[in-house]
Amino acid sequence: MLITPAAVLATDPLLAQTGVPRVVVPTGSRPVYQNRPTYPQPAVTAPYPWRTHVTSTIFWIGEQPTANNPTPNCKSSWDTQWSINFGGYDNPDPAARIANHTTGEFRPKNFIPKLNPFYVALPYNDVLNYKTHKPEASKVIPWFSRFRPLPGKTVCKGRWVQIYFEKRSCFAQWEDCGPWVTDDHEYVFGNKPPKTTQNGAAGIDLSPSIRDYLGLKSGQKVHWRFVEPGQVPYGPWKKYGNDPGAVANVERNDPSAAADQRYMENLRKMRDEQFLKKPLRELQN
Repeated sequence: MLITPAAVLATDPLLAQTGVPRVVVPTGSRPVYQNRPTYPQPAVTAPYPWRTHVTSTIFWIGEQPTANNPTPNCKSSWDTQWSINFGGYDNPDPAARIANHTTGEFRPKNFIPKLNPFYVALPYNDVLNYKTHKPEASKVIPWFSRFRPLPGKTVCKGRWVQIYFEKRSCFAQWEDCGPWVTDDHEYVFGNKPPKTTQNGAAGIDLSPSIRDYLGLKSGQKVHWRFVEPGQVPYGPWKKYGNDPGAVANVERNDPSAAADQRYMENLRKMRDEQFLKKPLRELQN
C-alpha cells in the first residue's frame, strides 16, 4: 500500500523535521482571488505519494559515454533524435548556462531549447518496442487505463514530476529512463527503494536546469512525486517546450479558444506567484 505524505509526517516526527511538504501546489477549494473564474481541478484529487530521500544524479542531453556512464544521451529511451529535437547540446558547464531566478531563464546560453530543459530520467520503461508494452505496465502505472494507449505507445514520456530540495520546489518532465536500470517499477510506482546500488543507490537523474534552479549537486538527496498537468504552476519549466506550442496549435484551430487558454494561464500564473510567496509553514497546513 502506498503511503501518503500526510500519513508519513503524522507518524514520523523525524521526517517532518526534514521539511517534506504535504502539499506544494494548492489543490483545495480555498479561493486565492475573489470574483475570478475558478480553475479546472486536477484529474486526481489525492496527490501521488512522495518518494523521499532519493539520491539524485545530474545528466544532460548530448552527454557522451564514460567509464561510469557507458550510455550516451544523444538519444533517449523514447526519442531517437533527442539531442536534435532539443536543439543541441545541453552543456552542463555553469559558465555555458543561463541561471537567473529573476527572469526565470534556466537554459544553455548558445541556443533556445525546443524542448523543456527541465527534464528527468526515472528507472522504468513501459514499452519493450514500438509494438509492445511491458506485461506489467497496465497494472503498475496509475494513469495507464486513462490513456488507453496503442500497443507500444509510451504513457511515461512527458509525465510531470515535482522535485523538492531544501525548501525549494520545481517541476520537470520525464523524458528518459535511468539511472542504470529501466525495469524498476516497484520503486517508480510502488514503495520500494531503488534497486540499483550504483552512485549511492541513485533513483533519479536531473537535468542541469533543475540543478541550477534548486542549487543542488550530483549525489544529494531529493524528494519527488508525480503530479497531474493541472497541478503544475507557471514557472521556468513552462517557458520552453510543449506548452507554448500547444497554445499555438489551439490558436490555429480556434482563435477564441486560444484566447481563453491564454487568459486562464495568466490567471494561473498570478495565483502561483502569490502562492510561492507563502512561508513553508503555511504550505504544510
